Amino acid sequence: MNAKEVHAELERLGTEQNRRVYARHGVGPKQYGVSFANLKALAKRIKVDHALALELWRSGHHDARLLTAQIADPAAVDPALLERWVADLDNYVVTDAFTSLVGKTPHARAKADAWTRQESEWISTAGWSLVGRLADLDRELPDAYFEDRLATIERNLPTAPNRTRHAMNLALIQIGVRNPHLEKLATAAARRIGPVEVDHGETGCKTPEAVSYIAKTVAYRKAKKEKQKAKKGK
Repeated sequence: MNAKEVHAELERLGTEQNRRVYARHGVGPKQYGVSFANLKALAKRIKVDHALALELWRSGHHDARLLTAQIADPAAVDPALLERWVADLDNYVVTDAFTSLVGKTPHARAKADAWTRQESEWISTAGWSLVGRLADLDRELPDAYFEDRLATIERNLPTAPNRTRHAMNLALIQIGVRNPHLEKLATAAARRIGPVEVDHGETGCKTPEAVSYIAKTVAYRKAKKEKQKAKKGK
């Protein structure tokens, strides 16, 4: 498919109901309103097409940029391109999709380190989202890396921009479920921070309470592991 055909397909798949929903989540008027399920199915049809991804992102269209994050080639994404794209972020929906792509590239840690120091709401949100992804997926990073991030979260979260606070809180949770040592540190930091207030606009979204969320996730994982162990023992 070429860009013109993709836009025609996105327009066909979009609905007025979805446009209203996405608008409540901060997405601007330049959108078709395509469901995530339909975007995923379209990406599966296209597969990896980096040249097309570049063209779709340049269109500035919300749905096209979400699709870009799914069909771009992580191996072909360089740091300069990421800097151009991160400057275009303007809502958390596309920011989440973008950071999912960045997390698959070799540049995830460097960009997390750089973007968490930025004052821009969306760039810093992308940075802290990447920190959370690193806590989930990069098993080679030492605890010291995340100890430093916990200290920064505790120090800066209360005065951070709105959506950045949400991303920092999620990163704190993801760090807290990484291992028992970080669980103890993250739980203590969350208690000192207290309730995290985030304006989610006209949506039903909520920012999770970190202490209880960490405890529930750790307990769930432990129970799941014990269940699997018991199965093997039969």
